[in-house]
Amino acid sequence: MPRAETLALIRRYYEAFNAGSPEAMLACLTDDIEHRVNEGTPRIGRERFAEFCSHMGTSYRETLTDMVLFATDDGARAAAEFIVHGTYLQTDPGLPEAKGQTYILPAGAFFEVRAGRISRITTFYNLNDWIRQVSA
Repeated sequence: MPRAETLALIRRYYEAFNAGSPEAMLACLTDDIEHRVNEGTPRIGRERFAEFCSHMGTSYRETLTDMVLFATDDGARAAAEFIVHGTYLQTDPGLPEAKGQTYILPAGAFFEVRAGRISRITTFYNLNDWIRQVSA
């Protein structure tokens, strides 16, 4: 898959995220998607990813801005850097109590692409910075 197509795929994925459309996000993924976050156990498969999206949609409202995308020439790998603007809506177990706090957090993600779809997403953010912001 050429670099330009991979960049378009990643852009569609994040446009769906910002639109609050987990269905459109799922359409960008392989059936065996591997979703890794820096603080947690990897999720494998579209069903687990859909569960994650449902949970996130209940606990958080987030918009990503200042998006910068990168991809290898062959389109097999990509990366994104962005700023998360969020509101903490419902308490997540093991985290501070949610009271509608807002936060702004730099983050990034790495992708693998196979057969025109995203097969791995690895997301990184500073959890301690997030906790500091929602605890203030």
